[in-house]
Amino acid sequence: MVHGWQNLSGSVDNLFFFIVGISVALLLGVTATMLYFVVRYSRKRNPAPEDVRENLPLEIIWTVIPTLLVLAIFWFGWKGFQYMRTVPPDAMPVKVTARMWSWEFTYENGKQSSVLKAPLKRPVKLSITSADVVHSLSIPAFRVKEDAVPGRETYLWFLPDEVGAYDLFCTEYCGTGHSDMITKVEVMPRQDFEAWYRGETAQPGPRKIPDNAALIQTKGCLACHSTDGSTKIGPSFKGMFGKKETVVRDSKERELTVDEAFIRQTLLEPEKDRVKGYPPIMPSQKGLLTDQEIDEIIHYLKTL
Repeated sequence: MVHGWQNLSGSVDNLFFFIVGISVALLLGVTATMLYFVVRYSRKRNPAPEDVRENLPLEIIWTVIPTLLVLAIFWFGWKGFQYMRTVPPDAMPVKVTARMWSWEFTYENGKQSSVLKAPLKRPVKLSITSADVVHSLSIPAFRVKEDAVPGRETYLWFLPDEVGAYDLFCTEYCGTGHSDMITKVEVMPRQDFEAWYRGETAQPGPRKIPDNAALIQTKGCLACHSTDGSTKIGPSFKGMFGKKETVVRDSKERELTVDEAFIRQTLLEPEKDRVKGYPPIMPSQKGLLTDQEIDEIIHYLKTL
């Protein structure tokens, strides 16, 4: 617990087990009643059927009890919803950008990562948006989920209360690479997080970018492209630079060499010259990559 705040998992789990308990009790009750009626009112015991009239006490009971149960579920659910939508004032803000098919996390000091780093026992607020289609950020261990919508910012918060690595998924089908849109929440002791956080503090002026290999990971390139020659949704980066490729433009094929101009054009206008044999699913990186980042990516591809 931190300043009275606690992980959502306890309240979510309690409500879940409460609903499961009610469901099991009703199942057993209905099943037992059904079996009793099958025996008690069988044709052998009651050869002549009787007309059954209304029973006011019974009707009141089966109306009042379900109503009270529904109201109890609503009350606990509403209290939990209010709690999860009230962000602690000392929460650490992190901006999240979802794209096909990766996550990008940006911290207050401008630092970026493809894995969400979080300090132990400090609430974390995620401000979430999408660069292309609708995604949905889910961290099952902390019982939180929120949609990432293009052109809109949503949010959630959670309290990392135990050191470890936890799965972070996209739970909204977002295209061919949806199942690969997985990363981690890495919860670190406070001192370890501070050491990592201050290790590459962004300075005033042009934003500092990560090393080239980390850059293509952070920007989601490796969701569709490999660096070892293996086939994925898009062509492999290995040996790409200087290679001759058959491309399609306006349904017409032509051959060209993969050079700096082609890579830059592909990043900004991917459908202008699409490599033959690959689906037209790459989103434009216009506005998502700076000129410096494009130069760094081109330089990295030359080394593979």
